[in-house]
Amino acid sequence: MEVVNTVGRRKAAVARVFVKPGNGQITINHKALEVYFPLNILQYEVKQPLLVTNTLENYDVTINLVGGGIKGQAEAARMGIARALCQIDAEHRSILKKNGFLTRDSREVERKKPGQPGARRKFQFSKR
Repeated sequence: MEVVNTVGRRKAAVARVFVKPGNGQITINHKALEVYFPLNILQYEVKQPLLVTNTLENYDVTINLVGGGIKGQAEAARMGIARALCQIDAEHRSILKKNGFLTRDSREVERKKPGQPGARRKFQFSKR
């Protein structure tokens, strides 16, 4: 098997994921997972597809992340890894789909409208 290349997206974040056989090393933007995401919850979120399919020690994952914040980037990486695992072995698809890792969360920030301080907020009304 050679390198499998997939893309994951969430909010404004885009993750380009490269998965190849290895010993479970995860690298994000040329940094270790623990350095790039110091919070344990975000590290867990990135590893979730590998944990539910019991393949954490089987593959080396390299991720290029751009855009968005840390939460969006972690979820984009999770989706990219899940898509790569589906390409590698189609049997993983059912468990990944059941956990919701293959579904693109389409919620985006609503744009700010002119004449208002935010997307829906209005300036305070003054009668006099």
